[in-house]
Amino acid sequence: MISVQSNILVVDDELFFRKLYRDLLTEEGYLVEVCENGDDAIALIQQKTIDLILTDMVMPGCNGLEVLRRARAMSNPPDVILVTGHASLESAIDALKNGARDYLVKPFNPEELKHVVRACLDQRKLLTENDHLRRQIQLFQTGQSLSSLIDLKRLIPQALDVMLREMNTSAGCAFVLKDGATPSIAGLKNLHADVAEELVDILLPELDVFAGLSQPQAQVGKRLSKIHQRRENLWMLPLGDGEVLKGGIILCDVSDSIAEESSLTDVRYLCDQVLLGFENACRYEDAQELMYTDDLTGLYNHRYMQVALSHEIKRSQRYGLQFSLLFLDLDRFKAINDRHGHLAGSAALKEVGYLLRDCVRDVDTLFRFGGDEFAAILVETDGKTARIVAERIRRVIEGHAFLKDQGKSSYVTVTAGYATYPQDATEKERLLDLADRAMYAGKESRNIIRGVEDLSPPG
Repeated sequence: MISVQSNILVVDDELFFRKLYRDLLTEEGYLVEVCENGDDAIALIQQKTIDLILTDMVMPGCNGLEVLRRARAMSNPPDVILVTGHASLESAIDALKNGARDYLVKPFNPEELKHVVRACLDQRKLLTENDHLRRQIQLFQTGQSLSSLIDLKRLIPQALDVMLREMNTSAGCAFVLKDGATPSIAGLKNLHADVAEELVDILLPELDVFAGLSQPQAQVGKRLSKIHQRRENLWMLPLGDGEVLKGGIILCDVSDSIAEESSLTDVRYLCDQVLLGFENACRYEDAQELMYTDDLTGLYNHRYMQVALSHEIKRSQRYGLQFSLLFLDLDRFKAINDRHGHLAGSAALKEVGYLLRDCVRDVDTLFRFGGDEFAAILVETDGKTARIVAERIRRVIEGHAFLKDQGKSSYVTVTAGYATYPQDATEKERLLDLADRAMYAGKESRNIIRGVEDLSPPG
């Protein structure tokens, strides 16, 4: 027997048949509604969920074919069985071609009615289960794809797209926390950047790394209304690594009724996969940082300089840009180690790292080779500007008292050499060699800056 949740609508203008159908189908455990004409039937199926319509073909006003047509136009259409008595068998077959599930010819055996209805609902249930299975398989595949992404730049936009689709909306944003505190928009869909930034500012204090998918609290409603957002239509997912909040996804214009819909269970499953992927990506980034970062100064190391230099050459080739490679070598730094010990020398090198960060832009990249040698990639920087930056660094280091907080004030100077792409070289190894030669040319005098133009031409 089909589940008692199956709802059947009987439509017939003859009271005898309405009562007959209702009695027979109620005995089978179905929930039965009756209408005496097609107009009432159409109004009812627009208000209630109906699994199957059993309708007479010929009725005054709206006939069975019109009921069929209107039912098939619905987003989740009920199945339709047409009953023909006065109409021809050919017209019933024509109805099958237009989407009817089956037909009956009056008069019919009650067992025939029960069989046709049962077969129709069995098939409907099977198709529904197959659709659900396909949905679950697709959901699983999407979740696995998200959880396996370890590149945050790919994961976050894809996660935003998937969640917008599952929540049946089109507007939202995603962000990450730079340095653990400053939000930076990492994904944006059908939302103005200014609105997204304001949303993040309002909702960031609401995000709890352990909360999962949730809605904002009532107290932020007034602030949200100022940017034309309703708290009831917002959902947010905190993104964290362990107990540390590192970002979030915000979904806008979500239907008020989404919380009652079964699809929310699917969304929560996807959220779990997004969180797993985010944690994996964070750990991968941490591992990359350890691989490419100098332990002492926190600057990038020589290994990463090779990667960054190749990347910058490709970028400059693509957009027709210049950049400069700057090499730096501290003069007589060994004296600090000899006078105060290697721990003091390490502390001084950390100070050099801080000073260098203050001398270049955020878009520039700093490196420590090891020992007392450093380097910088100065993006979109010609040779003239590279000399200005190098001079700034030279003056700052020359005037800085190292180890002052330890009562061991010490002074060093720096020698710098630079080469510019593509003016001086178009290949990475050649650019490295020229910058290195320029720096060592300066070491003859120390506390000076040399460019490729200052090198003696080869004999």
